[in-house]
Amino acid sequence: MDLPIYITLFFKGILVGFIIAVPIGPTAILCIKRSLSGRHILGLLTGLGAGLADTVYGTIAAFSLAGIADFIEEYNFYLRLFGGILVAWIGVSIFRAPLRSNDNGSKENETLLHGFTSAFFLTLSNPITLLVFAAAFAAIGVGPLEDSFVQASILVLGVFTGASGWWLMLVTSVTLMHHKISDAQLLWINRSSGVMLVGFALYILLSLV
Repeated sequence: MDLPIYITLFFKGILVGFIIAVPIGPTAILCIKRSLSGRHILGLLTGLGAGLADTVYGTIAAFSLAGIADFIEEYNFYLRLFGGILVAWIGVSIFRAPLRSNDNGSKENETLLHGFTSAFFLTLSNPITLLVFAAAFAAIGVGPLEDSFVQASILVLGVFTGASGWWLMLVTSVTLMHHKISDAQLLWINRSSGVMLVGFALYILLSLV
């Protein structure tokens, strides 16, 4: 058993997963907003949904699954269109959200499953992530591992661990600040987040033109 190789691949996967997850984008804004709403588990599941979507792309890059990669490339336009519309809808919904003290009913209406799946599909709607993973793997000296199922699986497990670790850190940090934020500040954060998400949506949709 090449234990040192497996350990190296696992930690390289953690590094790549963490780096891919860190940039602030629509999912991160959504995760922060949901954590600040008082439902910290919802925020965590939002992050885990994004982490799983990142892992899907990491799996494709690690195993070099040409068929799936070709599918993503062929339907790239539709995936990005779906992502842009989804981001815009979420942004408008957040902007129109009321103050926390009046938001108890709407918080309960957003289920944990919805929190997880919305973040998963939102992250999955950006096929450029596949190219980023391929570049990241190449940068740390990891090529396609379709000839070794075990090695590729360990690398993918590392990616999921790294990405999930970042989202856990983010939600924990936001949770610690939650009780120090007033209703007025939360409303400002909500509206700023909504505007930023709509801005991301416009960027995605305009890139299709």
